[in-house]
Amino acid sequence: MIPFIGIVGFSNTGKTTLMEKLIRELTVRGYRVAAIKHHHRDMEFDRPGKDTWRHAQAGAATVMLVSPYQMVKISKSEQKIGLQKALQEITDADIILVEGFKNEKMPKIEVFRGPVHDALITPREELVAVVAPDREFTGVPCYGPDDVIGLADLIVKEFLKEG
Repeated sequence: MIPFIGIVGFSNTGKTTLMEKLIRELTVRGYRVAAIKHHHRDMEFDRPGKDTWRHAQAGAATVMLVSPYQMVKISKSEQKIGLQKALQEITDADIILVEGFKNEKMPKIEVFRGPVHDALITPREELVAVVAPDREFTGVPCYGPDDVIGLADLIVKEFLKEG
């Protein structure tokens, strides 16, 4: 299985910004990075009247749109789609960064911002590191929001088994 790590925290703590920076840094280092973003509500990607929308309306369980250099797969499910199902869909990466799924059991980097919350939300046994602008936590590596190189070094060492 491809190694994966969650980037978790409350809304407006900087998770997406951190994901962008980590993806960029790991990609520059030559790693193929996949990203999963958890969304709490159902969503619609297609537009009424488009061919792929019509295929889905006709009953297709999965619709795939393919262009010369990209593809999008839209699958409908009778049950909630969890993290494990999403992870199984990715087969062509060196590492998967997961934004969200904070209640799922997995190794996590928690993005912490004091004005947003008072205490860590990640159980200690899942906590790999904390990103916090002005706070230290005992017994866990802590990084500033701009220390992307340090975080990437940690990910490479712990999850890609190099260094």
